[in-house]
Amino acid sequence: MSETGSVRAKRTVQAKGTLRVQQRGPVATVLLENPGMRNAVTEEMWGQFEPVLARLDGEPSVKAVVVRGGGSDFSAGADIGALQQILLDPSTGHSDGGRISAAERALSKFRKPTIAAIDGYCMGGAWQIAGACDIRIASDAAVFGITPAKIGIVYPLSGIERLVRLVGPAPAKFLLFSGDFVDAHTALALGLVARVVPQPEFWADIDSFARRLASRSQLSIHAMKDLVDAIAGGAEDLAARNEFWQQEMAASSDPAEGVRAFLAKEIPEFSWLSPASRQPGS
Repeated sequence: MSETGSVRAKRTVQAKGTLRVQQRGPVATVLLENPGMRNAVTEEMWGQFEPVLARLDGEPSVKAVVVRGGGSDFSAGADIGALQQILLDPSTGHSDGGRISAAERALSKFRKPTIAAIDGYCMGGAWQIAGACDIRIASDAAVFGITPAKIGIVYPLSGIERLVRLVGPAPAKFLLFSGDFVDAHTALALGLVARVVPQPEFWADIDSFARRLASRSQLSIHAMKDLVDAIAGGAEDLAARNEFWQQEMAASSDPAEGVRAFLAKEIPEFSWLSPASRQPGS
């Protein structure tokens, strides 16, 4: 093969990218991997979110999920070369978020706790991945850019709504209008992330935090995730959701185990894994 052909083939392989899953104990890690393109998320990668998360949702041993980039960056965002196809909804033919919105919905609806671990660049569509996670933690080497105005597109409505809920209208306008890059501490001040960790300690901190979430009562976490999201989204069935979770708590052994372990000064061994019946809004 000629040198030009070799380069072209290499780019084709890279352009595919992949989501790779690693599991260590109760924590699964979803890695955005597209070497050589700062983990830009290709059309194929966006399409992998739904099946990957469905598999992790059905795996009882997984109690927390970390989303991160492979290597030194979270992601440079959507693959710009395929942006029109990525944004196109194949069922309607309309450019209304397409695969990006589908991936974002899959993350936001995922029942188990999700942590976006952001190191290096988190740009454009990559923010929509991070924003759809429950908790965002950044290293002090992270750089954020929400950049639709730089390429003349309108973000999917779900991503704009989520950004406004997280940071408020004025900071959202600053980020969306300017497309300016902001460092990790500015992102913290704006409300984009919950915490900033020095880079040398970052991955150990992420691992410790994810395992801590996995050790907590999954009944408490699942219930409060559902209720917080319902409150933030203005759900009309909030009372029904609350009643559902109160009934789940009454039927679960987790409260008694938590009290027993607290009084005995022991680590609790919670056993609840999933609801016994279909919850409202699901």
